[in-house]
Amino acid sequence: MTAQTAFKSKFLAALLALVTGVVGGHRFYLHGWKDRWAWLHGPLFIVGLLGVWRFVPQHRDDALTWVLLGVFVAVVIAVVVQTLVIGLTSDERWDARWNQGSARRSANGWGPVLIVIFALFMSVGSLTGGLAYVLQRFFGGA
Repeated sequence: MTAQTAFKSKFLAALLALVTGVVGGHRFYLHGWKDRWAWLHGPLFIVGLLGVWRFVPQHRDDALTWVLLGVFVAVVIAVVVQTLVIGLTSDERWDARWNQGSARRSANGWGPVLIVIFALFMSVGSLTGGLAYVLQRFFGGA
């Protein structure tokens, strides 16, 4: 007899990754409160926000600011990738990984796909804006 486990929704996991991924919300949902990687998301994001704060309102353009901005970008990229992986996993594979002991089966349809599309739009927009800014600073000076 297999132990009954709680059903893990792929739609909810993808939505949590998109909305609360920078603080590890999706990992807490999937892995529980003892997940070390989930606890690492929040502090790294806060460190990255310090870089954003130094750069935007403080107008600091030093090495420390750029390192902190790199941490911010790395956290955001990791969350986008995790959102894509969750959202694009097939229902069968999702159930094999997360819902082995559950009587319910996933039938997600378009929900996770729409979350993936939204995540891609956000990431491409951010990448384009960031790239334009960096190139302007490099070629335009100051």
